[in-house]
Amino acid sequence: MKSVAAFGLCLALFNVAASERGLSAMLRARQQAAQLSRQISALRAENTRLKARAKALRSDPSAIEAVARETLGLARADEIVVTRPK
Repeated sequence: MKSVAAFGLCLALFNVAASERGLSAMLRARQQAAQLSRQISALRAENTRLKARAKALRSDPSAIEAVARETLGLARADEIVVTRPK
């Protein structure tokens, strides 16, 4: 009787450790959940940064001017633009 109980216990432990829903699968799922949580946090931080930048580009004249200077190469009427060859 003890050997049957021991065999049943071994079988149950093997099932927990080796099955596709066993211990290793649970550990992988936890690891994946932690990784996804880190990705979500990073994306939320980036989203917050992008929202602030979009708000600044809608209402902050200095932010609008900086983008116009960088991307469009614009300058004020009283400024002299000096360029260097690449």
